[in-house]
This record gives sequence, structure tokens and C-alpha cells, in this order.
Amino acid sequence: MTLTPKDRATRAAAAMWASDEASKWVGMTLQEVSPGQAVTQMTVQAHHTNGHKICHGGVIFTLADSAFAFACNSYNQLAVAQHNTISFVAPGQLGDVLTATARETSRTGRSGIYDVRVTRQDGSVVAEMRGCSRTVKGQHFPEEDES
Repeated sequence: MTLTPKDRATRAAAAMWASDEASKWVGMTLQEVSPGQAVTQMTVQAHHTNGHKICHGGVIFTLADSAFAFACNSYNQLAVAQHNTISFVAPGQLGDVLTATARETSRTGRSGIYDVRVTRQDGSVVAEMRGCSRTVKGQHFPEEDES
């Protein structure tokens, strides 16, 4: 049986999500995944806030990083972060529903570049992240050799 790219992305995400205790612990959900793209979401709760009573930047980064991870692993090749940068545009407030949308901009050889936009429920931008990935040996699930 030949998998479609969407099926492959869905199966890879399911395999990753089953072991992703950090994303679950933070309180996020995986909303969607397709080849080179993923969307994660979470509601800012009191334990996500810092001393300024806004969402801690590390929590926002974690949300964006998880979307990036699901996007760059959507081809059933193990991929890890090579480096990431994030710019915080506006604070996340208690009760905000934050959504991180990751989109692949480049994938060549073992390297990929992904842009992740974090927005709140009204569509306003909270942060922009760029993630660079590197594939390593392995797959999330075994696939039959189709050669």
C-alpha cells in the first residue's frame, strides 16, 4: 500500500504525539498536520504566566517549537532542530488561545527551514519564529520499500 503525503504526515505525527510528554504537559494540542506544515494550540493558564502576569516567553517558544517539530517530521524522517530564533511581537495574556502555525519554506538534502507564526484568538501576532531542521537516521514508523 502506498501512503499519500498527507497519510504519511498524519501517521508520523501520531507516532510523535504518542511520546511527546512535554507538549502534553504544557497543555497544547496538535490541531493539524500535512507535509511541511503543522498547527499547535494552547490556552494560556495561570501556570504559564511570568512575573509580569503575561505568558512566559519560554512557553510561547515551546508552542512554536512543537509546531515546527511536527512540520519538519511530517515526511516520516527523523528531524531535529539545528537552530531556532524567535521574535516576540506582543504578549500572550491569561485566557488567550494561542495558535502556532508552522510552514516549510525550504527543504534541501538534510536541511529544512520553517517559519512559525504564533497568533491569539483574534488573529493578532504574538511571535514569529524561524526554525532550521536537520534530518537524522530513522523513521517514526516503518514503511515498505517501494522500489
